[in-house]
Amino acid sequence: MENDCIRPKWLEWAKEIQFIAQAGIEYSPDPFDRERFERLREMAAEMMSAMTELPLAKVRDLFCNETGFQTPKLDSRAAIIREGKILLVQERDGLWSMPGGWVDVDQTISTNLVKETREEAGLAVEVGRLVALHEYSRRNCRRPFPYNIIKAFVLCEPIGEPHLVENPETSAVQWFAPDSLPPLHTGKQTAGQVAMCFAAYADTHWVPEVD
Repeated sequence: MENDCIRPKWLEWAKEIQFIAQAGIEYSPDPFDRERFERLREMAAEMMSAMTELPLAKVRDLFCNETGFQTPKLDSRAAIIREGKILLVQERDGLWSMPGGWVDVDQTISTNLVKETREEAGLAVEVGRLVALHEYSRRNCRRPFPYNIIKAFVLCEPIGEPHLVENPETSAVQWFAPDSLPPLHTGKQTAGQVAMCFAAYADTHWVPEVD
């Protein structure tokens, strides 16, 4: 398992304070307690801003924009393999990733994979077997997030050939062999996670990895 991620202690503290504050704001019947929880939430945002040098307003938008009980966000990635190669799309920053993204509130993992692959790679797919559910902070350390993320990797069968159409997210689509991968966006997937998908594709009895 790729577990060389360094999780700063201050980030864990800030996330826990935010979690406690958000639950308190939602469930406390006392208006004075809710004021105290609001202040705790603001302190968590101030911590995040001070340590990342992000503007406080942006941190509030990312970190303090939800209500109710806080749960992890869900990201889905389509592992599309054909003739020993995997399909990757090039992001606007020049790095490459499996098609996918945040699971929208009106989508399931499967429908989101179909939608994202069509939008990012111009390819129709049939959703197949689950490969893994990975916790972002244990596997993908490109940058710390102020909330927990669960990444779902799923094997998908391509229908036809990719035909990239102009879109705001991706600039190219290409098949890659496992020994000739391009520079990867490791926040989306690491080389180890790509290798895992190849292994799952080759093993009909694959047991999904779950963090």
